[in-house]
Amino acid sequence: MKIIIIEDEALLAQELATTLKSINNTIEIEVILESVQEAKTYFQNHPRPDLIFSDIQLGDGLSFEIIKDENIKTPVIFCTAYDDYAIEAFKASGIEYILKPFSKQTLEIALLKFEHLKEHITSNMIQKYEAVQGNLQKVNNTKKSFVINYRGRFLPVSLDKIAMFYLENEVNCVQLFTGKVYYIPNSLEEVEQKVDDNFFRVNRQFLINKMAIQEAIEHFPRKLKIQLTFPFEKEIVVSKEKKTKLLRWLSGK
Repeated sequence: MKIIIIEDEALLAQELATTLKSINNTIEIEVILESVQEAKTYFQNHPRPDLIFSDIQLGDGLSFEIIKDENIKTPVIFCTAYDDYAIEAFKASGIEYILKPFSKQTLEIALLKFEHLKEHITSNMIQKYEAVQGNLQKVNNTKKSFVINYRGRFLPVSLDKIAMFYLENEVNCVQLFTGKVYYIPNSLEEVEQKVDDNFFRVNRQFLINKMAIQEAIEHFPRKLKIQLTFPFEKEIVVSKEKKTKLLRWLSGK
C-alpha cells in the first residue's frame, strides 16, 4: 500500500510514518509533503498513492485546497486537532478523520476505514471536501484556535486566551494571558498566517494580541514603546516605519 503524508510538523510526520509501517509492513511511505504549494507541485508530476494522511491546517493554507485544485480522487484521512464543535463538520460531510494526538490503535482503525473508503469513494468527494471546508471556516470565524504541541499532547487554545507570540534566544514562544508560556516549533511568519486581525506583528520578535496592549508610549526617536497589561521584562519597541500602521490597527481602522 502506497501512502503519502501531508504534515508540516516534521517530528509528527515521522512518527506517523513509523507507526503506520509498524502496523503493516507492506506500507510504503512515498513522500512526506510539508505545505500546500509543495503538495500541489508534487501531484502535478507524480501518480496518485493508494491513501493520503493529511493535516488540515498547514503553514500556507488548508489542505482542502490541494484536494480540490489537483482533483484528487484518492481517499484522504485527515489528521486534526480541532475541537468537538468543529468535528461535527466532518461528521456532517461524511469525511474520515483521526484526532491528534493519534495512537497506534487509532491508526489501525484509520486503515480499516481506508478499506471502507475504497469501496465507497464517489465522484462527489470534492464537493464534500468543499462543504467541510466551509463548515470549518464558520467554526474558525466564531472561535478560532491555535494548536500547541506540548510534550506530545496537542492543545487547541482559543486565540482570545493568547497574549502574544515572541522570539527569545532563537526559540519561538507563545504566552497565554494566564502567564503560562509554551515553546512552539512554528516561526512567527507561520503563526501570522494562522491568527486573526486581533494580532499585530509589532517587530521581528513580537506578535501581540490587541487585548494585551495597555498603551503605546512615544519613544525617541519617533518610535513607540509597548506597555503590556501584565509584567514583562523585555522592552518592546515599534519602529517609526511601523508606528502609523500600529496606531491605525489599535484604533480599529
